[in-house]
Amino acid sequence: MSEQTAKLTHLDDTGSANMVDVSEKNVTSRIAVASGSVTMKPETLDLIRSGNAKKGDVIGAARIAGIMAAKKTHELIPLCHPLLLSKISVDITPDDTLPGLRVQATAKVSGQTGVEMEALTACSVACLTIYDMAKAVDRGMVIGDIKLLEKAGGKSGHWTAADGGTGGT
Repeated sequence: MSEQTAKLTHLDDTGSANMVDVSEKNVTSRIAVASGSVTMKPETLDLIRSGNAKKGDVIGAARIAGIMAAKKTHELIPLCHPLLLSKISVDITPDDTLPGLRVQATAKVSGQTGVEMEALTACSVACLTIYDMAKAVDRGMVIGDIKLLEKAGGKSGHWTAADGGTGGT
């Protein structure tokens, strides 16, 4: 690993946390995809599918919460830049093999910095919203496996977890 890739970008020479200066970076089209899951009792999944959860449309509310969260990432994660996002999508799919819901969030921007944190925040908050809306019937739900699947754009190019990545770039 080179010294360039081994250095944490949010720390200055004294070890103090700072926002990265992206003013010299080129504006490019950037995309990031993150995923996660909420595992639950089969009965809870059936309740969510039926649309009869006490708090309402669990999947619809979680989708909107994820979108809203992505737009506020810079307010939640201290060193993130505010971005003019061009697209956020949150897809939530029932999966009987979990049993539970799989969440995938995609963030897009034309800008000077990546959107990995926006995709991860959207996914995380969507999962938290699912938990919140169904906790009255299943407090044992497990939120898990939140990870970056893919990022593209910028100097570091295209990266996917399928290519053997274990974290990010």
